[in-house]
Amino acid sequence: MAMALTVGGTGPEAPAADPAARARALDVRYAHRPPHDILRLALDEQVAGRVALVSSFGAESAVLLHMAAEVDADVPVIFVDTGRLFPETLAYKDRLVAEFGLSDVRIVGPEAAVAEVRDPLGAMFALDADGCCGFRKVEPLAAALRPFDAWISGRKRYQASTREDIPTFEASDAHVKINPLASWSMADVAAYLREHRLPPHPLVAAGYPSIGCAPCTTQVAAGEDARAGRWRGKDKTECGIHLPRHQTVGGAL
Repeated sequence: MAMALTVGGTGPEAPAADPAARARALDVRYAHRPPHDILRLALDEQVAGRVALVSSFGAESAVLLHMAAEVDADVPVIFVDTGRLFPETLAYKDRLVAEFGLSDVRIVGPEAAVAEVRDPLGAMFALDADGCCGFRKVEPLAAALRPFDAWISGRKRYQASTREDIPTFEASDAHVKINPLASWSMADVAAYLREHRLPPHPLVAAGYPSIGCAPCTTQVAAGEDARAGRWRGKDKTECGIHLPRHQTVGGAL
């Protein structure tokens, strides 16, 4: 696999220190490219440096994972098992890993001793949702991403009003974050799933277009944002992994 290139493509050099500048330059140069090309640039040419793919193995995750596996099935895939996921998600993860031949899936999550201290009753999700996401998801992911310069996300603009302006390449604190599917519509996702006969997450048919931890995910009614069932009734729309460090619990990511 090629070494990391500068945005100008002049040779194998370490990525520039400023992730915001790197992200802007990459977005100007490559944002118009289709998702498969962006993944090839990220995985084969390493235009953003050392890169991992972060996946929830959720409702639409099969699309990005399938595309990435076609480019490089050895891509590091980071999966955060919070300890509160639906059993269906864990089974779906196993199925996709096997079907796509993903060889480097890194399962991370809170240590049992940490969970026992931070959430001894298992009810933190109801009392302090931000704190629960912080130690169960944000902090483990931050630690897993330390060896990397960039990470790949499956976010799309149509998923929620809070995501309608996301670029293809953006800065995420010390990393460049790559959103190859940012401009895709729900119809694009559905068409790809059909064309490649990819298995759906078993909870999608039950009314869960966005799937997180079981205690904080509800079914979504027609006409609602796909993510309306996440933390329903709370003033919360993101778990924290996509927020700047100063907005996250504990400043972990």
